[in-house]
Amino acid sequence: QVQLVESGGGLVQAGGSLRLSCAASGSTISPNTMGWFRQVPGKQREFVARITSGGGTAYADSVKGRFTISRDNAKNTVYLQMNSLKPVDTAVYYCKRFGPTEYWGQGTQVTVSS
Repeated sequence: QVQLVESGGGLVQAGGSLRLSCAASGSTISPNTMGWFRQVPGKQREFVARITSGGGTAYADSVKGRFTISRDNAKNTVYLQMNSLKPVDTAVYYCKRFGPTEYWGQGTQVTVSS
């Protein structure tokens, strides 16, 4: 059973930084593309960033230049470094493991105050 557990969310002022972590258990993440998504109430979950098994990355236009996704396969963990945060970044952030079977974490709340 694959489990993904996000952590690192919280309340931060605009312009601040947070680093989210997604720790996987039950299976190694090394062969998989991993991603971060976010969702606000009443809206669809949206793509934020992803990283392939080889380290290739892609970002939503809204976070390019501010967010950085990385992975540590030895720790079975994926990270999202978020800098220059804005109130519009407020959301629940979810980790996803891509693959024939997709897995999601339970989410971590990020709130950015103005």
